Amino acid sequence: MKIDIMTLFPDLITGVMQQSIIGRAQAKGHIEITATNIRDYALDKHHKADDAPYGGGRGMVMLPEPLYLCHEALTQGKHVHTVMMSAQGAPFNQEKARELLAREHFIIVCGHYEGIDQRFIDTCVDEEISIGDFVLTGGEIPAMAVADAVCRMVPGVLPDETAFQEESHWNGLLEYPQYTHPALWRGQTVPEVLLSGHHANIARWRRKMSIRRTMHDRPDLYAQFTPADKQDKKILAELAAEHDL
Repeated sequence: MKIDIMTLFPDLITGVMQQSIIGRAQAKGHIEITATNIRDYALDKHHKADDAPYGGGRGMVMLPEPLYLCHEALTQGKHVHTVMMSAQGAPFNQEKARELLAREHFIIVCGHYEGIDQRFIDTCVDEEISIGDFVLTGGEIPAMAVADAVCRMVPGVLPDETAFQEESHWNGLLEYPQYTHPALWRGQTVPEVLLSGHHANIARWRRKMSIRRTMHDRPDLYAQFTPADKQDKKILAELAAEHDL
């Protein structure tokens, strides 16, 4: 998996993406995340990458030519799927992360200031993505969030696929509660089923807690939930009897 990130602040990207799990995965060659400085493709000696907006208004707009030249250097005449982080973009979710994973190589463009000249977007960007209905000072944090969400699914980055397939949003549900040592902590105990060693019962409890948590914490997700089998139907009946439905 290769991800190129176009940014005005490459040190911010590399400083984070070389740490922890993602950093180790890069060192092992499972993934490659490269931050390219857009200013390196500016046309003047001052490396200017922005200018005042036509029509007036506050702030500055990123110039199209440095962006285009940077993008051209990364694509080398080939089409590479290009994503722009934008408050106007479609919401990012696990399904979109899996779509990007299938591409093996893509580019993320980080905006700044009042935004990016629309002509560059129309020419080079395939899709705009947002990580939420809020505005940040730049696209670097969202870009790293997207890169992390995609790269952790690359084989070899995590110990095995269950490391992410059992987590929140993979199958439309939130993850079940997790517990570790000690078994008794400040008067609170671990659910007995997790201490039983009975793997089938543990799996069923986790499924039930996952459904229950989604029901209570994310009713919007639960509204789309469809029981996968007879066990799910039994769990729903139990939750109804327990007045959780």
